[in-house]
Amino acid sequence: MMLNQINGDVVWSVVQGEVKKGNKPATVNRYLSTMRSLLRMARDEWQWIDNFPKIRLLKGEVERDRWLTHKEAERLICCCAPHLAALVRFALATGCRAAEITGLEWNRVDLNRHTAWLNKTKNGTPRGVPLNEDAVEVLKEQIGQNLQFCFAHKGQPLRADVTNTAWHNALAKAGIEDFRFHDLRHTWASWHRQAGTSCDELKDLGGWKSRAMVDRYAKFATENLLSAASRIERRGSGHNVLDLSRFRHV
Repeated sequence: MMLNQINGDVVWSVVQGEVKKGNKPATVNRYLSTMRSLLRMARDEWQWIDNFPKIRLLKGEVERDRWLTHKEAERLICCCAPHLAALVRFALATGCRAAEITGLEWNRVDLNRHTAWLNKTKNGTPRGVPLNEDAVEVLKEQIGQNLQFCFAHKGQPLRADVTNTAWHNALAKAGIEDFRFHDLRHTWASWHRQAGTSCDELKDLGGWKSRAMVDRYAKFATENLLSAASRIERRGSGHNVLDLSRFRHV
């Protein structure tokens, strides 16, 4: 089938075929996301087609909630080869996706201003990325590896698909299971919310188009509810509050 023959009916038949195989919405959605990305590249970069049908993901997918603690992250970094450790550290410092990191070029980085500019993002919108000290440190370590790309291995640019044997070996050595490279972005966002970064700030930092994509991390921040939780504590309360300490088990 030619690319320009793919229409809504074709997409629907693909969905039905995957569902009949017993695949869950998450699996079908990964397939649809890949199809949508390829068609977008065929239209925007290769100019093989003028348009393609709107591809909607299935509802009912359970949101993935996988992230690392700081100790787990340190363990993973220690188990990675140097070039892979650099990618992991940069992802944890910026929240950038794998393709955004491996495709980052030196002419889009200003270390003095602590800023990088991404021209190719998942949602197709170029954006600037503020670089904290950890991110700047990683980039400075990469100077001289490749004249064009910031991240390289033995002088050669890295592929966007970093979930190779080295990645899986590092996970196994670190004792970390069920973890994808993209989950480093979830980890970064979770750490930010735990540190008090607001959802609006996180939305801009991560380059999300909608607030709904960020609200999933709201559960990691409880500092705004601390004062409310303290209203019924025994100490310092002027109200008639039950003294729970009387019911301690000795």
